[in-house]
Amino acid sequence: MEKPEHHIFVCASFRADGDAKGVCKKKGSVDLLPYIENEILDRGLNAQITSTGCMKACDHGPVMVIYPKGLWYGGVESEEIVDEILDALEDGEVADEYAL
Repeated sequence: MEKPEHHIFVCASFRADGDAKGVCKKKGSVDLLPYIENEILDRGLNAQITSTGCMKACDHGPVMVIYPKGLWYGGVESEEIVDEILDALEDGEVADEYAL
């Protein structure tokens, strides 16, 4: 298996007891997962997406983190914002407006 160049983590607010009750989930982070996956494929990005438990950045949710660069983004609430972040990733830049 080839390792992905980028690994994108999206907070899904899952807690240790299995409940998804945090800010990111309530603001639609989980609903964006299929869109992000399709964008990865459509753009031909060598990337993998993973939903996560609470990332402890609720004041900035929904949160997306991109490794290996360690880029943290907040307020990722729409497809348009995802597009801006992925555009910046493709260009080797940071989407400053959403960077934490």
